[in-house]
Amino acid sequence: MSSLDFSLILACYNEGPTFEASVNKFVAQLKKLKINYEIIFVEDKSTDNTKSTLSEIVKNIQNSKVIYHNKNMGRGRSVSDGILASRGKICGYIDVDCEISPSYIPLFIKEVRGGYDLVVGKRYYEKGIKSLQRVIASIAYALIVKTLLNIPIDDTEAGYKFFNRKTITKLLPEVKSSGWFWDTEICARSCYKGFSVSQIPVLFIRRTEKISTVKLFRDSIDYAVNLFKFKKQMSKF
Repeated sequence: MSSLDFSLILACYNEGPTFEASVNKFVAQLKKLKINYEIIFVEDKSTDNTKSTLSEIVKNIQNSKVIYHNKNMGRGRSVSDGILASRGKICGYIDVDCEISPSYIPLFIKEVRGGYDLVVGKRYYEKGIKSLQRVIASIAYALIVKTLLNIPIDDTEAGYKFFNRKTITKLLPEVKSSGWFWDTEICARSCYKGFSVSQIPVLFIRRTEKISTVKLFRDSIDYAVNLFKFKKQMSKF
């Protein structure tokens, strides 16, 4: 299997009418870099027209492929499957809604090339953001995670993480979560393994025209349950 410079993983689930425009932004940014890259889409059994839209999109994108899930597996499993199928020396995933701009891609690649095993986006928010409740919940969760798990990462949940592929693929078999908690677990396990970690400030701009697949109350409860379960599990070692 030949190696590429970079693999971008895009986990897709019910992406709605903004999907194609977002993908075009990623492609435009990658073309500017003049590197050998691939885009791996992981379609997680959407209930809208994401699958059919995706099948048309990839016809016009060189160096792209799609992994189709036969059932909904969760965002974490989608990213893991994309990483395991990737060929890039560096691999990264970004939330496909572009609430954090693809323009940060060169900086993240530079950090991994500089020797970091994991590069994590650290969100800051636009002034006057409409989804204040979600922002407060994200900040509170980040503080709890940092304190409870004793890790130096300020924002484990930003959907913008790049990896040294050789390093991260060795860690993936240990990761248990297949859902949203995957982000927290991958960050915590990376720190516990002694991986080198860099954090890059990234501007988060809420896209109100896209319906979020995050359900604040339900997912907050799920996060809390998984967090304490993971804490208990790791305390045994």
